[in-house]
Order: sequence, then C-alpha cells, then structure tokens
Amino acid sequence: MKLSLSIPLSSFFFFLLVLSFSVSSEQRASTPPRGWNSYNSFSWIISEEEFLQNAEILSQKLYAQGYEYAVVDYLWYRRKVPGASADSLGFDVIDEWGRMIPDPDRWPSSSGGKGFTEVANKVHSAGLKFGIHVMRGISTQAVNVNSPILDMTTGRAYEESGRVWHAQDIALKEKTCAWMPHGFMSVNTDLGAGKAFLRSLYQQYASWGVDFIKNDCVFGDDLNINEITYISEVLKELDRPILYSLSPGTSATPDMAKGVSVLSNMYRITGDHWDIWADIAAHFDVARDFAAAKMIGSSGLLGTSWPDLDMLPLGYLTDPGSNEGPHRQCRLNPKEQRTQMTMWSIAKSPLMFGGDLRNIDDTTFSLITNPTLLEINSHSSNNVEFPHVSWSSSPRGRKHGRSRSYPTSVDESVVGVLGLTSCKDPKANGWLVKELDQDLERICWKENVENRHGEPFCLYKRNPLSNSRDQGIMDRSQYQGTLHSLASENMKFCLDASPKRKITSSEFARASFSPCMRNANQMWEFHGNGTLISSYSGLCAEMRKVKANAVATGARSWIATGRSGEIFLAFFNLNSDDMTISTLVSDLAKALPGRTVSSCTGYEIWSGTRIDRPTLYSISRLVESHDCALYVLNCE
Repeated sequence: MKLSLSIPLSSFFFFLLVLSFSVSSEQRASTPPRGWNSYNSFSWIISEEEFLQNAEILSQKLYAQGYEYAVVDYLWYRRKVPGASADSLGFDVIDEWGRMIPDPDRWPSSSGGKGFTEVANKVHSAGLKFGIHVMRGISTQAVNVNSPILDMTTGRAYEESGRVWHAQDIALKEKTCAWMPHGFMSVNTDLGAGKAFLRSLYQQYASWGVDFIKNDCVFGDDLNINEITYISEVLKELDRPILYSLSPGTSATPDMAKGVSVLSNMYRITGDHWDIWADIAAHFDVARDFAAAKMIGSSGLLGTSWPDLDMLPLGYLTDPGSNEGPHRQCRLNPKEQRTQMTMWSIAKSPLMFGGDLRNIDDTTFSLITNPTLLEINSHSSNNVEFPHVSWSSSPRGRKHGRSRSYPTSVDESVVGVLGLTSCKDPKANGWLVKELDQDLERICWKENVENRHGEPFCLYKRNPLSNSRDQGIMDRSQYQGTLHSLASENMKFCLDASPKRKITSSEFARASFSPCMRNANQMWEFHGNGTLISSYSGLCAEMRKVKANAVATGARSWIATGRSGEIFLAFFNLNSDDMTISTLVSDLAKALPGRTVSSCTGYEIWSGTRIDRPTLYSISRLVESHDCALYVLNCE
C-alpha cells in the first residue's frame, strides 16, 4: 500500500527550525564527561597509528559504558626528532598563519593541509567523539617568524588601521607559560588582531571535526581569564558543539573557579595526578571544598560544568615528561586503585582513562566499568563529604570521637605556604607595607602563620623597570606601578606567581624564587586594600596554614543519593594501618536535605556483604590501609 502525505511548505520549514534549535540547544556535559586521553601512556610522542588503535578499543570495549571521547594530549604538532622535548623550541609544525598543525611524520593523514580531519572522521565512524589538547595563546615559534594573522571573514591577512597585523603585534612576550616558557605565550585579547588569531584557531579545530578541547596553562596559578572568556564566546558561535576543558588546577580554589565554571564544561582543580598514593590522598581536601561550595554540576558553557580531579593513570603507563611511550604497569596497588576510582566517581569528576588500552588487563577494565561507580558518577546527587564518622585503628583499638576535624597529618606542626586566590576572596586582603628606609620597603603578611612569637612572612620590594634593559616587555607603560617581590634585600631572586615546572597534585605550590627578570610571572601590584596582585594571572597572593606533612591521613567518608532514592555511602582509609570506620544510621540524614533515616538495608559492593535485616543503630566496617568501602543503602 502506498501512502501519499501532503505537508505544507511552511510546516516543513518550521520542522527544520525546531530540529536546528534542538541540536544547538542540547545541553553540553549534562553528566561528567568520560573518555580516554593519551598523556599518561604516551606523554607527547603518540602517533596516528597508536592513537587510532586505542580509539578502536575504546569504541569496542568502553563506549557502551559511556567512555565516548578519544583525546590526543599535548604537542601533537612537535616533530619527534633528536633534541625535541616538552619545552624545546623550533621543532613545531605551524602553518603560514602561525597555527599549530599535526606533525605529518607522526600523523601522516594530516599532510596536504588536512589537519586532523581524517583522524576525526575515523573516530566519528567508530561512534566516538574526538578531542585535542592546546596551549595558551600563540607559540613562541610563530612569534619568532612573525606570522601574519588570518582574518577568517576574508580568508586573507588581518588588516586594521591601515596595516597588516602579525604575531609580534599580538603576543604578550612577558606572559609566557610559566612551566613551558619556550613554547607558548598569551595574546592580547584587547586587540582585534588578537581576537582574530584565537578565532582562527578554534574555527580551524571545528573544521577538523574536533568535539573536545583541553586548554592548558590557562587555569590555577596560570589563570588567563581574558583568553578563557573570549574562547568561550567563540565556541558559543560555532556550528558544532565543542566541550571546553581547562587545565591545570594548581592552587585552584572554589572562589577562583566561580569565575570560569560558567565559561567551561570541566576544569582541573589540582596539579597533575600520577600513580602514587600521595597524589590520590591530596584530592580529598580539595574535592571536599568544591563540593561544599556547590560547584559540582554547576552552570557551564551552554550546559554544565564539572570540577576535574584529573585523569585515571591506571593500567600500562609512561612517566611524567617522558620522551618514551607506555613501558610499565601502574604503581598503585589494587586497593589504592579502587580508592581512586571510588573517590572520582562519588565526587562526580570527569573520568578520563589514561592507560594504553591495547594492554588493558581484566582487573583494570572491571574497575573502570563497575556499574555502581558509573551510576554514581553520572546520576547521583547531593554529593558531599560526610563528616559524621568515628574510627578505631583496629577492631579492638581505641575509638576516636565523631568530628569534622579529621587527622590530616602525622606531624601536626603548621607551616605557612604562599598561594594564590581570587582577589574577591576576603582572605586576600592581608598584606601591609613596612618601610625600612627611604630606598627599601617590605610587604608583609599581617598574620604570623607559623607561630605566635615569630616574625611575619615578608618580601622586599623594588621597581622592576628601574633597569633600562628590556627582557621581553612590549609595552613598558602597561606595568608602571608594579613591583618585584624579592626573597631578600640582595635583589637577586624574585617571587614567581606560578611554578616554573609542572607540579603534581600532592605537591604544594610553595613560594618559588628565581633570578629576577622583567616577566609578568614576577610582577606584582600592591593595593591599598591590602592585596598583592599577580600581573601574570590577576590572582592575589595569600598565606595559608597547612600541616607540615602534606599527605592526608585518617578516615574520610562521602555520601550521595541515587535516582531511586538509595543512599551511597563511602568510607576511605587514608592511613597506613587498617581501621574500623563507623557511622550512626540516624546521622545519615544530616547530609541529606529533607530526609530522616531510622533504619537501612543494603550491601557493600567490594566485598558483597549484605545488610538484609534492617540496621537501626550503626554501619561499621573494617577498612584496610588505603582501601575503601562503598555501601548501597535503602533506608526508611
């Protein structure tokens, strides 16, 4: 039987309009993104063949569990030749407009100006989405050759005020990436040419078929709010949806993140995470703070935004900063790996697996595809640290009282650490000037953070522009009123706003000093309201009290609710000894708005232990060192 349908032309166009609107208005990152990233297993040296092999396995084995992004991490444009490394200069492949393009020796399908188009097509044909890593601003190599800027509206060199603009016109040479100073620097987004360059980058990525962009050296200590803001505007205007990820997260705080979360879809909140226990333990405090600030699943770029605890360095890996591919197994023991995956899941962090998928073992595969963890990661709510637990060092050991104050170190002595925070944070207004003589002043933190009777933390100051020799500043008048903050009066070593190397999540970004240069990373502006502002990031310096031993210890617990009303309760033992962790059933309601709890049944997922009879009083479990327990509870 043949059916003849007559649809008015106006209705047809209305249908297309609705369809177009539904595609463009689809909420981005409605759940924490999942996928695979090449960094932990290949550093920067991955080839097209190795990448596509991993993407194929991702499609076959992990896509069904929501792992949909295949992401090539940094330096895909760097030639793999003798002398090339993470911060080498002169080895990158750039086009005539100063834009990075894939190294054709490692990515042969990119030859002929095709970029990542063919790789993206193959990734898409496997049902996946394709992602790349990019750095801040513009490459030093493009600045050195003074490439012209492409105007995407005309297809020719950008012209304004009667002249053609080039890389050296837009580059902020004093704002090189602190931990990759030979690689990249910021661009001046106040200039039309600076905006045109960034627009040309991201429109090119979209033309290649990119679905995910990890933008590095723009957040944490390296905050570059001007570039983040403009890139976010460009991404809103593109025809294809691209998830926007920010990195790294060194010294990140909720106050700092509130300014960028709405501009992005995920953002790192720690330094680089690798497969050592100290790195895992370092995430508990920062994850707690971001959850308490209600940053988990807050409003993001055309959708939702997620605090990112960094990738999962499990399985077959390489080493940080290596010029070598995967060659070793993960150094975490099975209990520590379970703790990491449980914590990342209940904190609703994006899950980006970092091991070489060609060598994934059954144990690792089972862990990262555990259905309860993935359900919690995607669909749980009210995820917060749960402070109402007690613990003892052994089943018969002395019991500690319930408290919010978990032991966080073996050594309880306090040290002061110089960090960065949003200048809107009231804690940043803690600096004052102490005049020593007519030529020398000190800027001191008002409070002594180490002991009651000692001297406060002070920095000597001087005008960095007193020497006529230029070391990279384009517009000297732009930095009038700034100063160098020095470690001592000998005028040789100055305070860096961002460390000059990548630091891991377990390392504090303690104040670092290096030989004084006229670089924005060492320039500070003191304001009368008591703030000391970095010219590099626009963040404010503050002194923080931390325990002398940076590795967190003790018991931690998190709680969340499921889609069907179930309660997820996790216990974590950060100690080097086994401990029994307990909570009162009645205390569960203290973390669950609008609920009362009197009894529970359920099970613990790792042991399979069931609570078949309703428990009215407490939930208690012996948790081994660096291990965790995770309960799924149905409570009355």
